[in-house]
Amino acid sequence: MAAVLNSRKTPQVVAVLVVVALLASSASAAITCGQVGSSLAPCIPYATGRASALPSSCCSGVKSLNSAARTSADRQAACRCLKSLANSVKSVNMGTVATIPGKCGVSVGFPISMSTDCNKIS
Repeated sequence: MAAVLNSRKTPQVVAVLVVVALLASSASAAITCGQVGSSLAPCIPYATGRASALPSSCCSGVKSLNSAARTSADRQAACRCLKSLANSVKSVNMGTVATIPGKCGVSVGFPISMSTDCNKIS
């Protein structure tokens, strides 16, 4: 029953993330919160503990987002968006989120944490 309930909530969580991402998009950076949200949406079940295995689509999104974040402004915007998105889904485990890039073979160059100062990312 819990698996059925969780699978029903996943589309709602994704919809909330997309709306938040669109509302919080940054006009000055090339990367928008919409891009961050859509790239990382496949990671949500893993980040919330509803999936035990990291989906390959999550790694594809992480790699795509990392490739798109070419400038300091891009990386700072992605950091701010990630924090905003994580705040919008209270069941997200940031410890789990922090492990995702490494599991996908990606080095993001900054710690993934709610305490990260996004303005200091170069």
